[in-house]
Amino acid sequence: MDTTPHPLAKKTTRRKFRETLVRCCFRLPAYGIVLTAALLLGHIVLNGSRALLSPEAPFLNISFLTGKPQTLHVFEPKDQANQLEALSAERIRLREASIRQRPGVETRRALRQLDKEIRQAERELRAASLTFSDAEFRATGNKPSTQDFYYETYAYCAGGIGPAIAGTAVLVAGASAIALFLGILCAVFLSEYSRKSRTLFLVRLSILKLAGVPSIVFGLFGFGLFVHFFGWGISILSGWWTLAFMILPVIIVSSESALRAVPQSYREGALALGASKWTTIRTNVLPCALPGILASSIMGTARVAGETAPILFTAAFALRDKYPWEDLSHWSDFFFQGVMALPYHLYVVSQKLPQNDYTRDMQYGTALVFLLLVGSFALASILLRIKVRQDAD
Repeated sequence: MDTTPHPLAKKTTRRKFRETLVRCCFRLPAYGIVLTAALLLGHIVLNGSRALLSPEAPFLNISFLTGKPQTLHVFEPKDQANQLEALSAERIRLREASIRQRPGVETRRALRQLDKEIRQAERELRAASLTFSDAEFRATGNKPSTQDFYYETYAYCAGGIGPAIAGTAVLVAGASAIALFLGILCAVFLSEYSRKSRTLFLVRLSILKLAGVPSIVFGLFGFGLFVHFFGWGISILSGWWTLAFMILPVIIVSSESALRAVPQSYREGALALGASKWTTIRTNVLPCALPGILASSIMGTARVAGETAPILFTAAFALRDKYPWEDLSHWSDFFFQGVMALPYHLYVVSQKLPQNDYTRDMQYGTALVFLLLVGSFALASILLRIKVRQDAD
């Protein structure tokens, strides 16, 4: 029998082994990042859906999406709360003892049993507790006695996030409109009217550098210029201009690239027919470049929707239980009032409130709505970019 290997058969060599090993080394971190992101998003979706979804049609918690924020009033039965506190203290004592010396089988078994009892006690306490929103608490005539119940309040954890969603929409719409208008004007000048020079090189370099400036710097800039120097105060107008300046470099760069991608023959043909420079830009160049400008600019809009630091200094309130268009003495007051916004509201409920069963729905529900909002902008940008490429092909 001939045992000679086939000359074209694959051979496992040291070089191929190294290549496979390197490929795995690059693949594993990528898969790890994707898996971590999927677990994080899954955790937020799982917990946030409890606040966002409803078992009855239309299967959305409309009151959470449109309601105004309120304080949550909680009454916990003292007997069950004391029992839970005693179990928690016993678990801490056993864990400290297991740290000082190697835990035995009985200690580990006792810890597992305690964990089960604590989880059961937490469920029973949560079921026996009485919770009221501000409106319900004021309307309740016979309130629970503090002799039998522990009384706690949690700000912003009742009601909904309607004003925060509306405030975010107002800030995104205004800032995007200002940034698009100014960004396209600057891009048209840089692409169509400017000539190569050292000054122009410095201008482009400055624009690129501004795109990498941290958002909190723009927030301090807006706080000093718009809030104090112009005297606009904490207002929608201050937030609009601060956010617009923050995404302006991105829009200028993307718009200039889209304008330069328009074939030169479009310009030459219009000029040969007697059109002026501005007419050529307005009727030939801008319509062709507009899809690319919009596709690249939507990502800047997503950044506006997701920023906390700039509006922290210029536009956002921790609590405002009114929509931006409510209770205005004059139409101009709309521009000079602060608003709630989803990113800042998420920061407040996640950092300023304790993590427990009473605050979890508001925290994760806000995070899920916030992710859906930012994700919708990113998805719109991707779809528009794909359409632009298909039209170009």
